Amino acid sequence: MHIYRNDQEPAVRSLGPENLLLKGATLKNTQKIYGVAVYSGMETKMALNYQGKSQKRSAVEKSINSFLLVYLCILVSKALVCTTLKYVWQSRPGQDEPWYNQKTQKEKDTNLYLKMFTDFLSFMVLFNFIIPVSMYVTVEMQKFLGSFFITWDKDFFDPEIQEGALVNTSDLNEELGQVEYVFTDKTGTLTQNNMEFIECCIDGFQYKYADSGTELDGFCVTDGPVSMLQQKAGKEKEELFLRALCLCHTVQVKESTGQGEGVGDGVEDQVDGVLGLDGEMVHPADLRGFIASSPDEVALVKGAMKYGFTFLGMESKNMRVMNRNNDVETYELLHVLNFDPVRRRMSVIVRTKSGDTMLFCKGADSSIFPRVRQEEVDRIRMHVERNATEGYRTLCVAYKLLSSEEYDQADAGLREAKLALQDREEKLMAVYNQVETGMSLIGATAVEDRLQEEAAETMEALQGAGMKVWVLTGDKMETAKSTCYACRLFQRGTELLELTVRTLDDPGRKRDERLHELLLDYHKRAVQDAPPVKAGVTRSWSSANQDYGFIIDGATLSLVLNSSSDSNSSRYKSLFLQICQNCTTVLCCRMAPLQKAQIVKMVKNAKGSPITLSIGDGANDVSMILEAHVGIGIKGREGRQAVRNSDYAIPKLKHLKKLLLGHGHLYYVRIAHLVQYFFYKNLCFILPQFLYQFFCGYSQQPLYDAAYLTMYNICFTSMPILANSLLEQHICMEVLMDNAALYRDVAKNAMLRWGPFLYWTLLGVYQGLLFFFGVRFLFSNPALQDNGQVFGNWSYGTIVFTVLVFTVTLKLAMDTRHWTWINHFVIWGSLAFYMFFSFFWGGIIWPFLQQQRLYFVFANMLSSVSAWLVIILLILLSLLPEILLLVLRKPRGPHSRQKKLVVLSGEGETQSPRSTARPLLMQTFSDESNTIL
Repeated sequence: MHIYRNDQEPAVRSLGPENLLLKGATLKNTQKIYGVAVYSGMETKMALNYQGKSQKRSAVEKSINSFLLVYLCILVSKALVCTTLKYVWQSRPGQDEPWYNQKTQKEKDTNLYLKMFTDFLSFMVLFNFIIPVSMYVTVEMQKFLGSFFITWDKDFFDPEIQEGALVNTSDLNEELGQVEYVFTDKTGTLTQNNMEFIECCIDGFQYKYADSGTELDGFCVTDGPVSMLQQKAGKEKEELFLRALCLCHTVQVKESTGQGEGVGDGVEDQVDGVLGLDGEMVHPADLRGFIASSPDEVALVKGAMKYGFTFLGMESKNMRVMNRNNDVETYELLHVLNFDPVRRRMSVIVRTKSGDTMLFCKGADSSIFPRVRQEEVDRIRMHVERNATEGYRTLCVAYKLLSSEEYDQADAGLREAKLALQDREEKLMAVYNQVETGMSLIGATAVEDRLQEEAAETMEALQGAGMKVWVLTGDKMETAKSTCYACRLFQRGTELLELTVRTLDDPGRKRDERLHELLLDYHKRAVQDAPPVKAGVTRSWSSANQDYGFIIDGATLSLVLNSSSDSNSSRYKSLFLQICQNCTTVLCCRMAPLQKAQIVKMVKNAKGSPITLSIGDGANDVSMILEAHVGIGIKGREGRQAVRNSDYAIPKLKHLKKLLLGHGHLYYVRIAHLVQYFFYKNLCFILPQFLYQFFCGYSQQPLYDAAYLTMYNICFTSMPILANSLLEQHICMEVLMDNAALYRDVAKNAMLRWGPFLYWTLLGVYQGLLFFFGVRFLFSNPALQDNGQVFGNWSYGTIVFTVLVFTVTLKLAMDTRHWTWINHFVIWGSLAFYMFFSFFWGGIIWPFLQQQRLYFVFANMLSSVSAWLVIILLILLSLLPEILLLVLRKPRGPHSRQKKLVVLSGEGETQSPRSTARPLLMQTFSDESNTIL
């Protein structure tokens, strides 16, 4: 950017990441700036990285479409059968044109095929009620209203952030009960992303801030202030290391606003815009907060404060540090070599008051070790590996004293690269690599990122529910492996299969050959030689078999997914996927965000199309959250990008257990029952209408009145199933949470397979046949009324419809396990409303109707004792198979498991998880403490 001023030469300034003001940023303590708008519109980072939200459809919706095609075929078949039989019947002499119904000349001149087509359409209209159009409205209402139960659940409320769960989409509620694979980030998801400086290693000596000393790794561990350690690492090295921690970062100091407050009051640390109180004891004069892009940097600056070196902030381009003698040192900041995921390190170039130019660098061991002397690496490596094994996040620190010629060359190269309009990143990388060579290794740091609350219990519950857990992280393998052990994803007896750059290194062979050999070996051990395990059975139920854990890093994953040969790539990918699917846990470390999405996509598109769930808390997790069937965002310390792009958001990882095992299980059971019930009740409704055509000359004469046809799905049978699909709890929440194995009973869309669908269809056919022929048997008696008159066709249809409404409603009442006052109100209220409507509709002469078919039909029908008898008998006979199944069938599945969870009290009394003090139909909404309103 060229800056032109009056009577001055234009100044050229490079624009880099350090100059970038992101959308929503607030610039403070600056009166005037020169700026230019860059990366706008589709060139923004958000737009370039945005994959686009694919339309996520649940497995239930796909099942509904399949069932709908079956019922559409039934509809077309009925119309074809009736149309064909109509013309077969009319082909007989005297049937097409009887003496009492002569055809007009226009009817005689009508084309036969056109008339057949119009008759076919008429039958389609007559039978179209078999297609449950209202089901889609009810399903959407159930999803939308049901999502509020997640939002209202008080167990999801986190007092620390004063927020609860968030539902961004309600279309995937039931998918929460079908998850087979869970992909989770590590930092901020399994861990708290709340970094704490634990220890450091200076020149091979370990320094731990504690009150006691121990012997570890053959080195003397001495604790306390740095002044006590001069005889160990040397005062120069210690102070150089601590100065490096105070200078090599991008932290800003936020001065405390409180005056005279107690220590720890008013100190706030800000990371990615999220504030958190810092209660650590610091010197009152240094009471301040820190603003940083990463919590690691804040932890390292605080670690230096513990040993007497305090970063005081920046003044213009000068960095101020207070040493342990309370003297303020000033360093001129010349250049910042920013961190990026490829280099995995960052550096600063500063100039001291004495004029020396120094480069301080910190980064991952894999990035620092190749750039320092080997004898220095040997002293530090064992500490780094031990800290990583213990689960700490490690960074190595190095420095380099630059001569004036080296600095001038680096300065010129950096300025030229920053001003380059093409290939700027590559040119900067080349200069960075040139400067960051020949450094001296000072030491290493260990920062602890503690596990989330109840992280181990949550992961154990998910595996007990039959889910495979994959950890996708950018951290070191040792750190991530330690976290997996702490979360009980890896057990002591788990055999780890490692596929990393370290295992691929073989001097005499190519990497591709070694990769293929390892994949075949692991495939033989984990897949071919493994005994067959029943689907869904995991560690706890197959303890006799060997458990395998798989570890892969980002570089090796690139070889597997992006092989030079297409045939090799597909073969590698197939072997890799089969190995992973037979392992209890998969750990992918040193992963880039795009690789996380690739992993999720690969599993999602595998054979069987398993349901996947991704959970993360940061912007680097957005790609895998969008890729998975269900995306969960955690309201953590890395901003709200993951939350905004997720389907559901929860404050802590521990809430995932109830979200899946509790709410997900119930949502799936509810909507599966709703779908099957809708198809069943519509089949019961239309089958008598179809049978009636065989007795009315295929004349398209309706069996039911138009009001009944309209009101059946809208008023008479809609509210009971909606209430049931919102409030039903076939197993109470406590039992679902305590027994993760219950989740597997409804896995793989168990309630919407073709077997249950066929059962509901046959039940509908049986009841429809019984309704029609049962009433026809009644009508075989010519005298049904006291006055000797017979009933007409509308009385016939009204009796069938009455039996139908009562049967399907009472069937739903029999299926209800958790009764509330709302269920009682809508079920018995719907039946009462039907009776009231029938009396009201047929008891008044309506002036706007040209013909009133049901005038006094309903009241006249109920005056017959025979009609009462047949209605009661047909209802009982229709429900008899269900009653016999409930009485005679041995309890299996979740209901029997719930009964086994009976707890014996000290007095020998039996207590059930659900209150059984009153009959089932008398239990009220207050009986279920877990239902949230």
